[in-house]
Amino acid sequence: MNTFERSGKHLAIKSWQKINSNLIAGFTTREGGNSTMPFHSMNMGFHVNDNPDMVRKNRKLFADEIGFSVENWVGSKQVHAKNIVKITKEDRGLGALDFETAIPDADGLYTSDENILLTSLYADCVPLYFYSPNDNLIGLAHAGWKGTVAKIGPSMITMWQDKENVDVKSVLAAIGPSIGQCCYEVDDVVINEVNIALGVDNVDKVYKKNEAGNYQLNLKKLNEVLLLRAGVLPENMSVSDQCTSCQNDVFFSHRSDRGKTGRMMSYIGRKGD
Repeated sequence: MNTFERSGKHLAIKSWQKINSNLIAGFTTREGGNSTMPFHSMNMGFHVNDNPDMVRKNRKLFADEIGFSVENWVGSKQVHAKNIVKITKEDRGLGALDFETAIPDADGLYTSDENILLTSLYADCVPLYFYSPNDNLIGLAHAGWKGTVAKIGPSMITMWQDKENVDVKSVLAAIGPSIGQCCYEVDDVVINEVNIALGVDNVDKVYKKNEAGNYQLNLKKLNEVLLLRAGVLPENMSVSDQCTSCQNDVFFSHRSDRGKTGRMMSYIGRKGD
């Protein structure tokens, strides 16, 4: 089920917002911002050599759009690994208006506190979202192929179980827009790591060999399989059908834009009453 619906110029997980009207979660597009080429126009990333003043303008513009003050945002320096950090009220503002103060070496963030907007940045990698309504926990994880095979998604589930006493059957998970199998060609090095992560050779059909002798990898499907194996119930899982590379007019794509491009932002937060 695809729960990412248009809300103005961004996408929102509206089904989660129906569970809790104070929750906001979604994914930005490249539309409606201030940045110029090749970052046109809603670039949310400071680390891509865009004018930082333009990025700040974009972030403040989006903060106004969703009604969540940018001073309450938290971002991290993503390194394509599986480190996950619990965020508290004391962390608000880190990485919000610059790159230097962002949480170091973290591809996953979660919190139980209100009035914090967790954020993460993308240009083809897979955004993972987590929500436990029973425990008031929310989380994000950035899953490129390296983070995926390192099992950052299952690591979030395990951390919630071990540190927060969460029942995995209560966890909602969503997989956002990313590069699709149609556009994601990888080599044997990647596929060998995929097979190790799966434990058996392609039992879940997450890739297929192409005419060039390489492979078309379904990175969203791989993350879905790993999360289901971690105990997330199928009825609590939703997966976007949008390919960031195919829809390059809507999304930034590292592959389609040949490495010189902006970043979308995944976000999730709970507003206070």
